[in-house]
Amino acid sequence: MDIRALRAFVEVVRQGGFSHAAKTVFVTQSAISKSVRQLEDEIGVPLLERIGHNNRMTAAGEVVYARALRILAEREDLLAELDEIRGLKRGALHLGLPPIGSNTLFAPVFALYRKRFPGIDIRLVEQGSTRLEEMLQSGELELGASLLPTTGDFDAQPVRCEPLVALLPNDHPDAHKPRITFDDLRDTPLILFEKGFALNRILIDAARRRKVEPVIAARSSQIDFITELVAAGLGVSFLPRMIAQQRPHPGLKYIELNEADTQWDMAMIWRRNGFLSHAAKAWLEIVREIYPTASALPAHSPVNHI
Repeated sequence: MDIRALRAFVEVVRQGGFSHAAKTVFVTQSAISKSVRQLEDEIGVPLLERIGHNNRMTAAGEVVYARALRILAEREDLLAELDEIRGLKRGALHLGLPPIGSNTLFAPVFALYRKRFPGIDIRLVEQGSTRLEEMLQSGELELGASLLPTTGDFDAQPVRCEPLVALLPNDHPDAHKPRITFDDLRDTPLILFEKGFALNRILIDAARRRKVEPVIAARSSQIDFITELVAAGLGVSFLPRMIAQQRPHPGLKYIELNEADTQWDMAMIWRRNGFLSHAAKAWLEIVREIYPTASALPAHSPVNHI
C-alpha cells in the first residue's frame, strides 16, 4: 500500500476536498484524485461518497482513515528515530577490544565518546585480537582493536606502537643484558597468553625465524598471574613496554626484545569495504583526535631495565 496514496486520502478528509488537499501536499488536484482512486482500486471498495461538491467517508473509508493516521504517524516516528541516529543522539556501536592495553589506550576514548554521545549504546566485547578479527569478518562487530599486521582483509587506524620487553626472573643468565633475542632464550620456556591473542602469533613467528621452536610452559589471560609465574622461574614472557612499566616487580628484569617485526602495533580495524555506521565513524574520529600521531610513533626505543 503506497504511503503517498494514504497521505492523499487523509488530506482529502482533513481538508474537506481534493483541491485543498492538493495545495497542502503541493501536487495537482488530478494527482490527488488519481492517488485516492488507486487506493480504492487496491482495497476494492469506495472510500469516499461524492455528494455534489462534498465528500463523505464510507464505512470502509472510516476504517482506512483511522489506520492511515496510525501508519503515517509510525512513519514519522521512524524517520525521527533515523534522524536521531544520524545525528548520533541514539544508536548502537558494536565494538571489540582486547584485554591487553585497553584500560590504558581506550578508556580515554570511551570516556570522551560517552561525554559527546551519551545516547549511543556501546555494546562491548572483550576478546583476544584473533577472535575479534573473526567476529569482524562475520559481521558481529563493526570495529575492533587488533595488532598489526592482521590476518584478514581489514582497513586500519593506528593507535599506538610499542616495543616488546621480555620479562625474566632476576637470576636468569641473561637478566643483565640491555637487549635480548630468541637466540638468547633458546633454552627458556615461554609463558604466553591464552589462544586467540595475536601477540602469541607475533612471538612464535619471531622465534621460528631464529630457528627456535618454542616450548610453551603455560598460558594465561591474566597479566599479574603471568608475571608471578615468571618470577617463580617457570619461563619468560613478553609485554608491551607501556604495560610492563605499569607493573614493576622486584623479582623481575624487563629487557627489550631485539627482534625484527615484533613490535606491539595496536590499531582499530574494520572490514575493508564494509559499512560503518555514524556511531562507528564517530569512534574513529575520537581515536584520531586522541592519537593524532600514532602512525609516527617509534616502534623501537631503548628500554633497558625498568
